Amino acid sequence: MKLGINGIGRIGKLSIWNQVARKHFSAIVANIGREVGTGFEDLVDSLCNDSTYGSLAYYLKGHKGGRIIENLNNDDGTMTIDGMPVKIFREARNPKDIKWKENDVRLVVDTTGVFRDPTEGPDDVGKGTFRGHLQAGAEKIVLSSPFKIKAKGMSMPDDAVTIVMGINDSDYDFSNHNLISAASCTTTCLAYMVKPLLDHFGIEKFMSASMITVHAATGTQQVLDRMPATNATDLRKNRSILNNIILTTTGAAKALELVIPEMKDIGFMTKSVRIPTSTGSIAILTLNLRDDKDNPSDRYVINSIYKKFAENSPNLIYSKKQNVSSDIIGPPYAAAIIESMETRAETAFVNGADAPVTQALIYGWYDNEIGSYINMLGDCASLVAEKM
Repeated sequence: MKLGINGIGRIGKLSIWNQVARKHFSAIVANIGREVGTGFEDLVDSLCNDSTYGSLAYYLKGHKGGRIIENLNNDDGTMTIDGMPVKIFREARNPKDIKWKENDVRLVVDTTGVFRDPTEGPDDVGKGTFRGHLQAGAEKIVLSSPFKIKAKGMSMPDDAVTIVMGINDSDYDFSNHNLISAASCTTTCLAYMVKPLLDHFGIEKFMSASMITVHAATGTQQVLDRMPATNATDLRKNRSILNNIILTTTGAAKALELVIPEMKDIGFMTKSVRIPTSTGSIAILTLNLRDDKDNPSDRYVINSIYKKFAENSPNLIYSKKQNVSSDIIGPPYAAAIIESMETRAETAFVNGADAPVTQALIYGWYDNEIGSYINMLGDCASLVAEKM
């Protein structure tokens, strides 16, 4: 089976790297919808080199490197990367106009971040919609971000589902779901931080939760200060990420409710702090738990829960190291890396209550690009493909 990828930005480009390394699909067909630089060679050069992760040759072959891309054909937009056929479309921007059907592409991963509304029909918006891929011949579409419904009062369509691999991928129903969101990098990390505790304590023990992600810069921010666009409400994203720590929002709480529905029953607040790094982020989770007065949970109990979960899940790493953000970039490929040395848990009786309240503080690292999210996105694409 061929894999279609729409968009060759950060997620799209590194998804090509990840899929070439996996060799799960027979070929990759990617759409950028425009010319790059002065010719096809400029596109290839941009695809092969990355300021964060180095060269594609090093990523695939290690220090030996070697020739990776061969058989370039500018007219057809084709090449082979480490022996895998890759074709790049440079014509259509609207999903319904992309030649998926003509190229036998049944599964598409949309990484543009533009088409996110699962309720819009293929002709509802002039520049295109997420469902346009279906009109162009795709049978299943995976979105590399959370769904975002624009119209108030509209509910999630029956053929759409949000999954995090290893957490709720059993919710995916091949016969019914054509639109699949792989959530986000932060939601994926957060799901792996919440799920072990939820399985152990039960939702009835959760009183409230909050999460702050200290997050690397993304393409939504500016290199240098610039004037906000018309009707812009978040003025801070127009300030230079090179010089500032920037407060902003995250939709991780809402997305997490689609992955772990029990979280709707508790108060949950989330916030994002953007910092001047290219990748490598950390989620700081604070929980208030109704605890057992005879055996309250301390940091050793909390850590033992994560350690046990990690023994059965390759997507969670329980770390005893003193990590910094550069340590978690690239491998190991994990949704979350628990920084166990920094886990905290304090128990106290509140207002004479019969049961104590434990406030737990947990840190979870994640490479918000290839090491965590893109690897999990690749797992999601493989799951969907295997059922087709």
